[in-house]
Amino acid sequence: MDDLHLNIKRNHEALALALKRRNPNIAYQKVNELAQFVGSHYNVNLQLHFPMPGKISDLDSYGTENISLVVDKFRRVFPMPKETIKQKAIELIGNDAKPKDAYTYEGKEGAKIIITSQGSIEVLPGSIHFWCKIDSRIRSYGDWMVENVYFPKNS
Repeated sequence: MDDLHLNIKRNHEALALALKRRNPNIAYQKVNELAQFVGSHYNVNLQLHFPMPGKISDLDSYGTENISLVVDKFRRVFPMPKETIKQKAIELIGNDAKPKDAYTYEGKEGAKIIITSQGSIEVLPGSIHFWCKIDSRIRSYGDWMVENVYFPKNS
């Protein structure tokens, strides 16, 4: 995340110019080029999303919410019990995290963490999608997922 923020900061002027010229498509393309560039250094597909059209104009929010990290889109099962992943969400995010099973079809595993009044996190064996503002609690959970599920040290 730090690398993404640094690259967005370095390209702030170009992004601001695209928005000033009322060309949000250029800003969208540029910020996702930056995300792909940063992701390529870690062998992941990093994507930024703007589910609310007006959010593209909020340059300060770039890289702080609505981010997907795709490690392996074909991975179907978690390398550990799904209950551990759901319990860790409560432990790291707090009691406003409400994990539930989701996306469980065709032999796939998945979970959705509803975060009261903040949004949600979609957790799949090969990707994680943050549909919320990423604060220190959410980042802590994301870091844990990267270290223990997506790139475990013992594999």
